[in-house]
Amino acid sequence: MSELAQRARPAGWLAGRRVCAVAFAAGLLAATGHAPLNLWYCALPALAAALLCLRRAESLRGAAWIGWWAGLGYVGGTHFWIVQPFFVEVARHGWMAPFALLFMAGGIALFWAAAYGAAYALGRTPRARLLALALTMTLMEVARVYVFTGFPWAAASMIWLPTPVAQLAALVGPFGLALFTYGLLALPLAFAGRSRWLALGVAGLALFAAWGWGAARLAAPLPDTGQTVRVIQPNAPQHEKWHPDYVGMFFRRQLMLSAEGPETPDVVVWPETSLAWWLDDSGSAFDQMASAAGAPLIFGAQRRDGARYYNSLAVLSPEAQLQAVYDKHHLVPFGEYVPFGDLLAKIGIHGLAANEGGGYSAGPGAQVLDLGPLGRVLPLICYEAIFARDVAAAPERADWIVQITNDAWFGELAMPYQHLDQSRMRAIEQGLPLVRAANTGVSAVMDAKGRIKAALPMGQAGALDAALPAPLPPTAYARMGNLPVFALLAVLFLSALALRLRKPD
Repeated sequence: MSELAQRARPAGWLAGRRVCAVAFAAGLLAATGHAPLNLWYCALPALAAALLCLRRAESLRGAAWIGWWAGLGYVGGTHFWIVQPFFVEVARHGWMAPFALLFMAGGIALFWAAAYGAAYALGRTPRARLLALALTMTLMEVARVYVFTGFPWAAASMIWLPTPVAQLAALVGPFGLALFTYGLLALPLAFAGRSRWLALGVAGLALFAAWGWGAARLAAPLPDTGQTVRVIQPNAPQHEKWHPDYVGMFFRRQLMLSAEGPETPDVVVWPETSLAWWLDDSGSAFDQMASAAGAPLIFGAQRRDGARYYNSLAVLSPEAQLQAVYDKHHLVPFGEYVPFGDLLAKIGIHGLAANEGGGYSAGPGAQVLDLGPLGRVLPLICYEAIFARDVAAAPERADWIVQITNDAWFGELAMPYQHLDQSRMRAIEQGLPLVRAANTGVSAVMDAKGRIKAALPMGQAGALDAALPAPLPPTAYARMGNLPVFALLAVLFLSALALRLRKPD
């Protein structure tokens, strides 16, 4: 190696480190677009800066590193709440908290690394690579939904939720909104000179059109059904929720809150695992629950079926009879089950398999429950609300969605609010109202355009009475799903690949 090359190498290495540092900072700032801050006007320029860092990549490996650091900042800034469950029993699990955050952020950042590396490989020039990055980042969002059962938390499209632009999800769904987001940011960055002004004009016109359409959709009137829902938030801290000394107190609190108010509601909703006993052994409690509610009661409980256990939602009639039971089908890996647990049991590693009490078994899939005068309801338990595909998988169209959840594991700073925002996006996509009952908050009733009509504050016990909003006709996304966007992504990818393989003139 020449003396000149030896001198240049440290300078290039240092420059690479600086680009990665800028990418990390930009990703971290982009995280402010999510709850609890929701600073979309800060997050979008920061995300654009993270994309722009790809211009400084000098190799595919360098591009992947830039993407990984940008992803590390973004995921670390949006997923920091993952440490909270380890502090429920801090003496036993507290030491794991930093490792959990590092492994989660670093692992999800690999999707970003793959997107940046693929964009570098697809484009011959910096301009082409930036345009390709809008495509590969959207494909990254798709991969995050499906790979390893999926975890699409804090998708970039969620940044639009405080604005009318979020209403585009009713047309194109989460992936279409992601492509709009990355394309809007990448287009002006890819060009220079006069072409940049043209690109800025196109991007500005697209944003103006999306904002205007969303504002018009929000302005259209939306009636109520004339029915009233009562949502119960017992506010049971996780470290007390299952303690024998407190179980009875939380149950009585839910009974008292259910019976409050001068008028009887049309339906009462309790949160996830709000019943501390096995559903099969709770017959003696049903009379008290039905009497307190005075109406159909939707509640969460654990259920046994032979050697298998389920995280379930049940509907209790005013006559204290079980009307319907739904078993959660999209479980949290390692949180609710151990992957390959049944296989491990066969080779002598017991206590991990779902059918041996080490976790839950998955239910058969999405269901719609017929509640008679209350209409048809699509039940979601906790984590299922972050997946648009779980809502779209319903065998028929519901009249409304109910989500029961227990976010007490994750503190009160960010995760419950981010989870609430994802529920709002599901309402927008499907054009269906959504009722959310959370153990410690945030419990809410939202309309078919994702607007919160009433809510209970975080960390407060209470009963929320609200009118049940009416559904909208099926949205374009509800009718067609992801197929149009997937077709567009395929066309864009094949076009980019064809341009890359074409011989230079």
